[in-house]
Amino acid sequence: MNKTVLIAGASGLVGTAAAIEFIDAGWEVIAVSRRRPELLEGRNYKHLPLDLRDADACARAAASLKPVTHVVYTAVYELPGLIQGWTDPHQITTNGEMLRNLLEPLRKAATLEHVTILQGTKAYGGHVRPLRIPAREDQPRVDHPNFYWLHEDYVRELGRNDGLAWTIFRPQLIVGPNHGVVMNLPPVIGVYGTIRKALGLPFSFPGGAEWVWEAVDTRLVAAAIRWAAQTPSASGQTFNLTNGEVFSFRDMWPALARTLGLDQGPDESLRMAEYIPAHEDVWNEIVRRYSLRPIALADLLGESHFYADVCFAYGARSAPPPTYVSTVKIRQAGFGVAMNTEDSFCHWLRDLQNRRIIPAVNG
Repeated sequence: MNKTVLIAGASGLVGTAAAIEFIDAGWEVIAVSRRRPELLEGRNYKHLPLDLRDADACARAAASLKPVTHVVYTAVYELPGLIQGWTDPHQITTNGEMLRNLLEPLRKAATLEHVTILQGTKAYGGHVRPLRIPAREDQPRVDHPNFYWLHEDYVRELGRNDGLAWTIFRPQLIVGPNHGVVMNLPPVIGVYGTIRKALGLPFSFPGGAEWVWEAVDTRLVAAAIRWAAQTPSASGQTFNLTNGEVFSFRDMWPALARTLGLDQGPDESLRMAEYIPAHEDVWNEIVRRYSLRPIALADLLGESHFYADVCFAYGARSAPPPTYVSTVKIRQAGFGVAMNTEDSFCHWLRDLQNRRIIPAVNG
């Protein structure tokens, strides 16, 4: 194939899945991340430890990256507490600089053909005002502070100046196996359920008003990324991504309870960002009792417990505005993969059990 893809942010939720997707398809893969991606263990790839905030380090690394033809950029810089940072000028600027730090020396050292970047439904301004329903890729840009625009304007510039092909994906609520990342719910749900069981309490839904969502499995996102890398008609396009259905967490809760071997109780309003850290001593005892992997609670959660409070609509007495995105465009373009969202959540909870990150049903 003679194609080499560089995955930036390879230890993260989409980065790991994309690396697996390309490795399994026979590509040469260079995984860029500050820490070696745990979930790539045993696979054939090259790891490049690199802090993308360090422009000089990126410039030095470029000399060894001449074979790179494709870049999948999934790296992100988030501030503690997650939500407040989404409009923070420092966070926005830092994310803009990271992409340039990587691509500026790389575009000179390598023969780049295609770059993929990630956005999300925040591109439609859902955190500052209600989305149009459904949100479509051709709708006018919602003017609000967001590093997405720095990334998008930059790759469009590279397309004009260098003839570089690019694709932008906007996935909705990504679900996968990674722990310690900024936005992934299965580890939060698994830890919460395990703590409740240890306390002799039911697995109660901790959120607020009913809120219908869309989500996307990280394996589907990775498949779409590889599809775009090999599909000329995907060049210069932005695509929404979901599993292809809607769901609600409250409706899904019984299936999650069964997967975790827990008894479901009545709803109980609980803030995950407070409740889980407040029971760190309980979690530490669980780790010892079940001989789980000795991962510190903070390293297990990342910032995802803050994200969980948003997704569960904690404290909301009425349904938040809907955040539905249309995936008609990518399906008409030829990518038609769909997944069952409930199965996706349950699959990744079982994966956490199998990897001894949370207890298995039978201990």
